[in-house]
Amino acid sequence: MVTLPWDHTWAGRIDRHIVHSPALEGNPLGDPADRPLWVYVPPGYDDEPDRRYPTVYVLQGYGSFVSTWANRAWNREPYPEVADRLFAEGGTPPCLLVFVDAWTSYGGSQYVDSAGTGRYHTYLCEDVVSFVDSRYRTLAAAPYRGLQGKSSGGFGAMITPMLRPDLFGALATHAGDALYELLYLPEIGRSVRTLRAFGGSPAAWWEDHRRRPPEARGEDFDLLMMYGVAACFSADDDGTPQLPFDTASGRLRPDVWARWQAWDPVLMVDRYADALRGLGAIWIDGGRSDQYWLDLGAVAFRDALAGVGVTETVHFELFDGTHSNIDWRYPRSLDWLARKLSPPSR
Repeated sequence: MVTLPWDHTWAGRIDRHIVHSPALEGNPLGDPADRPLWVYVPPGYDDEPDRRYPTVYVLQGYGSFVSTWANRAWNREPYPEVADRLFAEGGTPPCLLVFVDAWTSYGGSQYVDSAGTGRYHTYLCEDVVSFVDSRYRTLAAAPYRGLQGKSSGGFGAMITPMLRPDLFGALATHAGDALYELLYLPEIGRSVRTLRAFGGSPAAWWEDHRRRPPEARGEDFDLLMMYGVAACFSADDDGTPQLPFDTASGRLRPDVWARWQAWDPVLMVDRYADALRGLGAIWIDGGRSDQYWLDLGAVAFRDALAGVGVTETVHFELFDGTHSNIDWRYPRSLDWLARKLSPPSR
C-alpha cells in the first residue's frame, strides 16, 4: 500500500463542493462568486444516519486558498489527513470540518465585509454556514459550531464569534493577527521604501505588481500585505485602499490608522464583551519567536479577555516556534474543540 509521504488512506472522506455566494456577486475585484468548499466527514458518519455532528470551520491565512490544504511535504502531512488520522484513532469526538476559501486578488479578505474586497463576512456566516447545514447532519446551533485558524485565519476565528455569537460558540486562534502596533507598524518603513520606485503611488505599484511574474520582487510581500489589509479595513466607498501612513515619509495617518485599530481583536474585546462571555471555549496560542510578534498579540488578547471576566473558558499556551511551520498546532486545538463542542451524551 502506498502511504506517506505520497498518499493517505482515508478513514473518513473529503467532499469537494462549489458554493455559489450571493454575498460575493459583483465584488469590487471581480473575484469569483463561485468558491470551492471542502467538507471533511469523519469515520462512521454514514453508519449512523440519525446522529448529528458538531462543526469546525477552518480558516486559512493570508495568501492561501482552499486547495493549499492538499500541499504535501516530505516530513509533514497535510492537515486534513492529520485530522482524519486523529478521528480514526477514536479518542477525539467526531466532527465535521469545513475548509473555507476566502482568497481575493489581493491575497486575502480578513473575513470581513469591505468595499475594497467584498462581503466575505456575510459569505462565511450566511452562504457557507447555510450550505453546510442544509447538506450535512450538523448540530445547527452556536454551541456546536467552532472556528479554527492561523494568522489571518486566526484573526477571522477571533472576530467572527464576536460579531456572530448566534452562529459560533467556540474558537481556536493560532498566532492570530492582534496587537496592531507591533504587527503592522514595523512593516511601514519597508513599504514606503518599496513605493519610492513608483513615486509613492500605491496604485502604480499595484498595476506593476500585477504585470510582473510572481515573486519577481521579494520586497513586494510586505507592501502587498499592507495594501491588501487596507482594502479590507480602510477602503474608500469606491473600493480604493487607503494605507494608514503617508507614502513619502511613513508618518501615520491617524484617521486611517483608527479604522485599522477598530479591527484589532485586543481592542474589540471591550466592545464585544457580552458575546465573548457567552462562548464555550477559546483556545489562544503562539510561538515564542513569532516573526510578527503575535506571541505578544496572543498575550494581549488573553489579558483583554481576562479584563472582561473571560478566564474559565480560555486555554492559553506559548510554544517554542516561530510564525512558520506551525500546522502541528491544528490537531491539538481540534481535539480540544471537538471535546468542547460535543454534546454531553457523546
